Amino acid sequence: MTQATPHTTVRKTITVAAPLHLAYRVFTERFGDFKPREHNIMAVPIEDTVFEARVGGYIYDRGTDGTICRWARVLELDPPNRVVFSWDIGPTWQVETDASKTSEVEVTFTAEGDERTRVDLEHRHLDRHGEGWEAVAGGVGNDAGWPLYLQRYAEIAESV
Repeated sequence: MTQATPHTTVRKTITVAAPLHLAYRVFTERFGDFKPREHNIMAVPIEDTVFEARVGGYIYDRGTDGTICRWARVLELDPPNRVVFSWDIGPTWQVETDASKTSEVEVTFTAEGDERTRVDLEHRHLDRHGEGWEAVAGGVGNDAGWPLYLQRYAEIAESV
């Protein structure tokens, strides 16, 4: 009897009609333009989302009342080829402060000619979130998760 192993990694790929350097810049500089505002774990609406494109920086939401919710840490940057950040949101959809209980997201950008870029997103180590990690995997892997982010990202990258 074979037992199915749950997938602890979510992978998504999209190709955008944008040169490599632009595809990378849109992802890091305009993250708040494609992240859905309804993806909010704060008690107030999101004013904006900021991606601090430096190792040690954060991805955070700023609420309409000025509160800040840091929900990711920038772990690695290799412009314009790659970015890695933590996913510090646990199975109860609250910020996880224990780094050992967070997953990570790697996004790579590969030129496919002068005006096209393949963007590969790998959200891995989802099981680090502990009990209930499958809810995180389901949330980021379903149509309202990374596929929605990447579709909205592509629309922006292709319109710049």
